[in-house]
Amino acid sequence: MAGIVACVFLSCVTLINAQAQTAFLEYIQGRMGVLEDRISQWHDQSSRYSSELREFKNQVLKLLENIEKERDGLRNEMENTNIRVDRLEREVDYIETQNPAPSCVEVDEKLTELHIEKKKKNEKYAKLIGCPTAGTPGSLEIDEMLDHPPNIRKSYCSDTISQVNAMKILKRFGTTAGLWTKDPIGNSEKIYVFDGAGNDTLYIFNRMKEFTLSSSTRKASKIKLPFPWIGTGHVVYGGNLFYIRQGDEFQLIKFNLVNKTVVDSAVLPIEEQVPVYGLSKFNYIDIVADEEGLWAIYATKENEKNICLAKLDPNNLGIEQMWDTPCPIENAESAFVVCGSLYVVYNTKLPSRSRIQCVFDVSGTISSENVPVVYFPKRYGAHSSMKYNPKEKQIYAWDDGYQILYKLSMKPKEDLY
Repeated sequence: MAGIVACVFLSCVTLINAQAQTAFLEYIQGRMGVLEDRISQWHDQSSRYSSELREFKNQVLKLLENIEKERDGLRNEMENTNIRVDRLEREVDYIETQNPAPSCVEVDEKLTELHIEKKKKNEKYAKLIGCPTAGTPGSLEIDEMLDHPPNIRKSYCSDTISQVNAMKILKRFGTTAGLWTKDPIGNSEKIYVFDGAGNDTLYIFNRMKEFTLSSSTRKASKIKLPFPWIGTGHVVYGGNLFYIRQGDEFQLIKFNLVNKTVVDSAVLPIEEQVPVYGLSKFNYIDIVADEEGLWAIYATKENEKNICLAKLDPNNLGIEQMWDTPCPIENAESAFVVCGSLYVVYNTKLPSRSRIQCVFDVSGTISSENVPVVYFPKRYGAHSSMKYNPKEKQIYAWDDGYQILYKLSMKPKEDLY
């Protein structure tokens, strides 16, 4: 009996274990099925994401290729545009030389009312500069004038600028602002270089070739000035350097380059000065020379919109006469005087082609209808200085660190009528 019971018990246990194993296997199989489904979904999603990523990559590559093609096209268009602009500038230069455009020239209205008044003004101006008027006995030619000592060098001049006849880029020396020049009096070939709008060391090269070929300042002699300068409004005239000393009063210094001594100094009777050129804020007084002597170009708060002009006595630094000109300060970058006429050079804040757009003739002999606008070829930036040499009829210009010579073509003022 006991054996029967044991067999039944073992059979029950075996049956229970079999059912449990079956249930466990079914559970395991169910879980594996779920995992397989999830793996399958993940695989499908991964494949879809890979396909989308591959498609996105192809789209990006295609866009990059198109952008590169567009950039190449833009580059070619820019190069073609530059070529066309250069060609256009050359054509404009040619047209300007053949058909000069009228400039913004203004003179005192009282001088243009009657020819008689104009003649009287010429005679008065001739007395001011100590010489006879043009066409009268005793008048000196310009070349003859330059060979005389400074005390008898003044002479009446009747030329005006017709165009820039030639340009020559010498080299690049120093900083963006500076000045280089020659002494128009005598036969010296020395080149004087002032680097920067504020310094105290003057470089002197014995001749143009040494300055052009030298890659440094080792071939130049140096003069340390007794006072630092401000701006680029200096001039070398008759063996003396005339420059503006740094300071509150803008003192004019006359420095002898041979003896290396200060000959004279003066504070010009100009109150509340402001920068004379809108595009060259470092210049307050620009000392310039022409066929008739020295001039000072300046501006004041009293007349802060327009440029002023004064005739200087190079011997005692006194002011002989002063004028308020109609030439605006705004967008002016430099100026110079030729035969008693102030020529103001204008540009834009984004450097373009420099041009003489305003002329003021102190004698009133220039007709306002026939003076051409004179353009300077575009090269680098803006002129920080432009020094006219009356002996050579050239302008020594400093353009963004480049030293440039502009050869001028002149004609008599009478031809403008």
